[in-house]
Amino acid sequence: MSKNLINYDGIEQQSVAQFTEKAYLDYAMYVILDRALPHLGDGLKPVQRRIIYAMSELGLKASSKYKKSARTVGDVLGKFHPHGDSACYEAMVLMAQNFSFRYPLVDGQGNWGSIDDPKSFAAMRYTESRLSKFAQALLEEVDQGTVDWVPNFDGTLVEPQVLPARLPHILLNGTSGIAVGMATDIPPHNLVEIVNACVALLERPKISDDELFDLIPGPDYPNHALVITPHEEIKKIYKTGHGSIRQRAAYEVEDGVNVVITALPFQVSATKVLEQIAMQMRAKKLPMVVDLRDESDHQHSTRLVIEMRSKRVDIEITMLHLFATTDLERSYRVNLNVIGLNGRPQVKSLSGMLHEWLIYRVETVRRRLQYRLDKVLDRLHILDGLLVAFLSIDEVIAIIREEEKPKPVLMSRFNLTEIQAEAILELKLRHLAKLEEVKIRAEQSELDSERNRLELILSSEIRLKTQVKKELIADAKTYGDGRRSPLVKVLSAQAMSEQDLLPSEPITVVLSENGWVRAARGHDVDGQQLVYKSGDGFAAQVKGQSRQMTVFFDTTGRAYSLVGHSLPSARSHGEPLSGRLTLPAGAVIKQLLMGESGEKILLASSSGYGFVTEYDSLISKTKSGKSVITLSSNAQVLAPCKLVEEGWVIVVTSEPRMLVFPANELSQLSRGKGNKLIQLAKGDRVNAVFSCAAGTKLEFVAGGYVKTFSALSLEEALSERAKRGVPLPRTLKEVGTIRLAE
Repeated sequence: MSKNLINYDGIEQQSVAQFTEKAYLDYAMYVILDRALPHLGDGLKPVQRRIIYAMSELGLKASSKYKKSARTVGDVLGKFHPHGDSACYEAMVLMAQNFSFRYPLVDGQGNWGSIDDPKSFAAMRYTESRLSKFAQALLEEVDQGTVDWVPNFDGTLVEPQVLPARLPHILLNGTSGIAVGMATDIPPHNLVEIVNACVALLERPKISDDELFDLIPGPDYPNHALVITPHEEIKKIYKTGHGSIRQRAAYEVEDGVNVVITALPFQVSATKVLEQIAMQMRAKKLPMVVDLRDESDHQHSTRLVIEMRSKRVDIEITMLHLFATTDLERSYRVNLNVIGLNGRPQVKSLSGMLHEWLIYRVETVRRRLQYRLDKVLDRLHILDGLLVAFLSIDEVIAIIREEEKPKPVLMSRFNLTEIQAEAILELKLRHLAKLEEVKIRAEQSELDSERNRLELILSSEIRLKTQVKKELIADAKTYGDGRRSPLVKVLSAQAMSEQDLLPSEPITVVLSENGWVRAARGHDVDGQQLVYKSGDGFAAQVKGQSRQMTVFFDTTGRAYSLVGHSLPSARSHGEPLSGRLTLPAGAVIKQLLMGESGEKILLASSSGYGFVTEYDSLISKTKSGKSVITLSSNAQVLAPCKLVEEGWVIVVTSEPRMLVFPANELSQLSRGKGNKLIQLAKGDRVNAVFSCAAGTKLEFVAGGYVKTFSALSLEEALSERAKRGVPLPRTLKEVGTIRLAE
């Protein structure tokens, strides 16, 4: 690219590419270094630093009276920060909000916004402010030679380049900002934990990261919501300098049905959360919630009440759903990007930030002590001269009265420096009293002791670090408090499916002989008492919950599944399953089952074979179902039952005979024919199978006849699988149902 050209008028000519590149880079560096990113030393952006310094110059200390915020903003804009007043005031408001800053730097009086709406603060002409007590930790040493001063924007004043923070404020209040090509997001932390870590680093500079992270277990936000990020993940964030922290609302359960939200995640609006929950309620996606109230007041800054439908609602699962679908759980980005002591932005690890801040703090204390030592030495020098004058007071007075220029004469006569001679000439007459000599000697003695102490500290790096450590511990006692955001281990938030969102109610599913199905509420329903279409009648029924899947078995051994709540009401005749399921030609639904995930199910056929399977393996996602049990010619699927592990299996045939054998003799399969249950005679078939605990009393139902078998009677039939069993009375030739005796 050609060099810049200068024409005959002395005007420099540049290509557009050169000019825009330089202009954009200048702008980017300005935004990065003087607008958006905080300095590691005091943890402040330039506008925040200028607000705090301007307030201190106005005398607005924590012990002074409040002044109108407009006065402060005017001073900041006119002297140090020539930008928009609204942006400046908003930065000031954030520093005053105890829900935005962990340790507020401004003490506000008036309307400074609320948790629900942080931007609802009053105009600066209405609010009043002063510095908070904590702000002294940033300003206390500013006039003690600890900082470098730079000209303000118009060169008429000077301002501190960085404030001499006594504490690592960069981590205490945290900050966020977007620059050009980079951003920063530093979470707030607990002062006591950070100071403990700093003390440990001063005592053991090579302390391991794990030991350091035990002292700083995680961020501490201004609210009381829960920090749920696992400790190992937080460690990784602190090591790399970037990641994300998750915070979850804290809640309590009152009266078994009311969930009371007592703390919301950082910067989350209660109004927005209520709107999000209400929107789901209107869309009928939260049937378990019946009411929503905001009971927040002066005593309870956050109190949101979510009323459940009944005590049967699983509150924990419901809250996990709300955490996943609303702002009751939020993720916060972490990016430890700061302007370091070298003046350059860089993403640092937590230990790197603390190490570098301690270098800054030790140097600040060194400068403060050296500044004080210089002041002490200057005063001792003047006192030496004053003492000489008091010892020869008459001669000094004579020289002053007689000499036209007494200063050089005094310097020559008493071997004084110009500073000492000037101090003598500026003495007031009342200070010539005899007692002044005593005061001078006492002050000399006191300053000598202070000088020795300062020189001792400054001569040793170890003593200097000890001094820093003592000051950190003292400040922790003054400004420290307990952790607000508990660190807890919790279950991951998970949105509930449409089926899970429905209330779980007891239902009885009834199947007719022609394959019609209906579901009645409750478990006290007798399917045989229901009305059926002409030519149809009762076939089977099963009890379960509306959120469970109902499994149907056809005459070919295939299994189909439908959700309980989707079945038609028992107020009608129901619906034919052939309209919902794709059945093979000639197949008819004959059996049904409802159960819980993980349950073991006993399946058997009339040909005398059966096996154990998982309930979950019977669930089909398609209308055409899945092949489960293999049937021989003319065999039928028997009514399935839930297996009682370590119990008995009872098999009843049409001969009639009964065999009882241990349930563990059956194999567990996902599909197939199964094991031989009982030895059948020619023309015989199995009518029913059942599983129960050993020693159970049972009832055999054959049409309208019911026969009760005691545990002892069943035990007499106990044998091995595939045996013939024992004979039964002829009245039990057509047993269709086996059930537990009442």
